[in-house]
Amino acid sequence: MSSGECTITLQDTAYHLGLPIDGQYVSGCLTDFPRFIEGGRPPWVWFEELLEVLPPTNCIDKFTVKCTWFEETFSGLPQGADDETVRRYASAYIMMLLSTQLFGDKSGTRLHIRWLPYVARLEDMGQYSWGSAVLSWLYRCMCRVTNKNVVKLAGPLQLLQSWIFWRFPRFRSDGYDVFHWPMVSR
Repeated sequence: MSSGECTITLQDTAYHLGLPIDGQYVSGCLTDFPRFIEGGRPPWVWFEELLEVLPPTNCIDKFTVKCTWFEETFSGLPQGADDETVRRYASAYIMMLLSTQLFGDKSGTRLHIRWLPYVARLEDMGQYSWGSAVLSWLYRCMCRVTNKNVVKLAGPLQLLQSWIFWRFPRFRSDGYDVFHWPMVSR
């Protein structure tokens, strides 16, 4: 094994996921909602205004929505959709990516609405340091899993696995598929 870094760095995050590492900070904290919501509207009112639909009460738990409802509602863009509908579906898709791929929890069955401020302003999404937020979330999840009572690891596990395959090629499985891991295969 070659010597060098033995931890995932910000540079690795940018390289493996292609996320920007410079820009404004990303906070998934609900205390930031008042900063983004004009007029102090409740988050679920804002959710309905942005996505033009409100989940049924049996699909809502505090500030999360069932993934199944989200997928059923936004799975296919209607034929001949106007620009506003495309924007709404893009916002929903990005919200799903943020909640499940980059900032996922262990359940994998719920989407958090903390990402509303970001999907509300799609044109500003590139101004944020998503790479640093994802890396800090991965570190937080890895710290949590060191507790002896925790049995599952959450977080951006595709980053962790890609980094492991890149740094430690011997850990790659026999059926390793180059097509699905293009960064690692370089």
